[in-house]
Amino acid sequence: MSETIFSKIINGDIPCYKVYENEHVLAFLDITQVTKGHTLLIPKTPVSDVFAWSAEIGEQLGRAIPIVANAIQNAFPDMVGLNMVSNNKEGAYQTVFHSHLHLIPRYSENDDFKLVMHSHQEQFTPQQMNDIAQAISKHIKE
Repeated sequence: MSETIFSKIINGDIPCYKVYENEHVLAFLDITQVTKGHTLLIPKTPVSDVFAWSAEIGEQLGRAIPIVANAIQNAFPDMVGLNMVSNNKEGAYQTVFHSHLHLIPRYSENDDFKLVMHSHQEQFTPQQMNDIAQAISKHIKE
């Protein structure tokens, strides 16, 4: 994997506003704060996206998520929620190709962050839903 801005941050070549670090992960403020406390959580192992995660990377990030999320909530008790967002590959708007999670504190419906999901439930019959589930399930590898 080629060097990214995140690998430069991990190596100390670029400064960051660090909020948490252990031997496997680093959490720091996103330089373009969507809301106050918008934090990025990254694995120190350079992987491009979720499709390249090993089980170990998933476990390491999974252990760090509640640590960082609770720290954000304790720091900003006026939060009303938290979005976790991960864009994976260009088609999902990933711009830095070192896997990362955005932890975005929410303060109100009008805090300038919008995540819009439109339901298309009526477009799929129960049989189509079953076919979709089976198509995914047959590719599960543990």
